[in-house]
Amino acid sequence: MTKTIAILATLDTKSDECAFLAEEISRLGAKPFLIDIGVVGVSKLAADIPANEIAELGGTSLVDLRANPSRETASKVMVDGATRRILDLLTSGEIHGIIGLGGTQGTANCTQVMQALPYGFPKVMLSTMASGDTSGYVGIKDITMMFSVADILGLNPLFRAIVSNAAGAVVGMANAYQPISFDPSKPVIGITNLGVLTQGTMKAMEKFAEQGFETIVFHAVGSGGRAMEQLMRDGLIQAVFDYALGDIVDDIGGGIRAADESRLTVAAALGLPQVVVPGGTDHLGILLDTPNSLPSAYADRAYTYHNPVILVPRTSVDEMIKLASIVAERTNVATGPTHILVPNRGLSSYSVPGGPLEDSAADTALAQGLVAQCSNPVTIVDANAEDEDFINLAVATLVDLMTQRHGE
Repeated sequence: MTKTIAILATLDTKSDECAFLAEEISRLGAKPFLIDIGVVGVSKLAADIPANEIAELGGTSLVDLRANPSRETASKVMVDGATRRILDLLTSGEIHGIIGLGGTQGTANCTQVMQALPYGFPKVMLSTMASGDTSGYVGIKDITMMFSVADILGLNPLFRAIVSNAAGAVVGMANAYQPISFDPSKPVIGITNLGVLTQGTMKAMEKFAEQGFETIVFHAVGSGGRAMEQLMRDGLIQAVFDYALGDIVDDIGGGIRAADESRLTVAAALGLPQVVVPGGTDHLGILLDTPNSLPSAYADRAYTYHNPVILVPRTSVDEMIKLASIVAERTNVATGPTHILVPNRGLSSYSVPGGPLEDSAADTALAQGLVAQCSNPVTIVDANAEDEDFINLAVATLVDLMTQRHGE
């Protein structure tokens, strides 16, 4: 079957570039489908879905947008309209991939549309902004960002080669696409992980698999936790082993993995069975301007280096008390079975007895705070977070919670 690739761009300013991209998609055996989200000018390239149709779908006529133009107003209208139309095309099977191209504003608009599309659907963004921090553009979706090198303003030998590669990327994705498919007989468990917990996570995955469960692991660095919780909302995850809360403690201490305030609230609201472990909360993740340096703000703490540019200072007693309060607040409202397990011999491989971040006073403050404030069961376990006995208990506890819920 010939695959159809949606091209999303402002055709009033990118018509030559989009025409070449369409030619390359055709050359590769796919069908281009042009969607115009330009507002200011008139495109010399005919679109399959013109800008006036997109504007109407967004709730405002193109004439009105042009009469009182502002980036803020126009962007919302065109993003809303394009999102509605593209979702309709995707649902009806009329498109099989999407590629956008643009600069600052074009990248923001195109990727907002892409963030509304389901996981697995091919998404490529050719952008002048793809060499910097792309987190705001990617969010928690599987958007492939590709740096345009040159500005997207005119065709030249360099840019033609890059556009050809971008066309090859999205056509290749569309041809290789396999829909996400789960075996209904194997419930899916979401697991959060950090590098200092990987050995424990691998043991848990093995134990869950032995009992007939699928697992999806998420890196608890802000985006990973949010992605897991989005998949819970989508109904793809039936239970949670929330093993790593480093993103929550970084939100407290200003680290690079910081989560938002929704973290640890979604499973609670949905009533999903969850086992919560404050794994990886024995340190903050601090990005360094100078490799292997020690900012004065952390000079009085125990510390080590995760790599040359990420300092991991030990979390303080005050930070652990705050963490306990947050975990309690967010899990106390859980509508499904919830159990908190706390290892008292280290919260990761960094804080094992004799490890660089061992701090029994801070760990005790966390454990005491959880016991005092949590309305769900809290079990203090005489083990390190990665010990096999601890993992066996965590797996058995979650399986039991799932059985309880199934029996309700």
